Amino acid sequence: MKDQNCAYCMGGELLDKFGIYICDLSVSQLILFKEQSKLGRVIVAYKDHVSEIVNISVEERNAFMDDVCRAANAVHKAFNPDKVNYGAYGDTGCHLHMHIVPKYNGGDEWGGVFQMNPGKVYLSDAEYADMIERIKSAL
Repeated sequence: MKDQNCAYCMGGELLDKFGIYICDLSVSQLILFKEQSKLGRVIVAYKDHVSEIVNISVEERNAFMDDVCRAANAVHKAFNPDKVNYGAYGDTGCHLHMHIVPKYNGGDEWGGVFQMNPGKVYLSDAEYADMIERIKSAL
């Protein structure tokens, strides 16, 4: 099931506003968040347009959480954060997804909750490509 207004369902220009597709995982897709004030921030978005984790089977939920863990492991290997925050929101875009937000001791917002889109750090295409390669190598 796809929603024509959903960036996670449709990709393309909708996704380009905030993210870059990295790859498919078992039941989801991995997306690099363009705003990189938290180096290595990614999103794991479920393959179908469902709003809540309770809307999928136990098997699909377990597979989704395995994808989240796989992505988090890759972020740890690629960027060595001191802590990773996990955020599951979706008030405006009701598509099941999880933000994986690396935090660095002494860095931006250390010790506090991360801002959803602080708009502070954007990178060049080459820098995004390098990050994606690092994440893929660590998967």
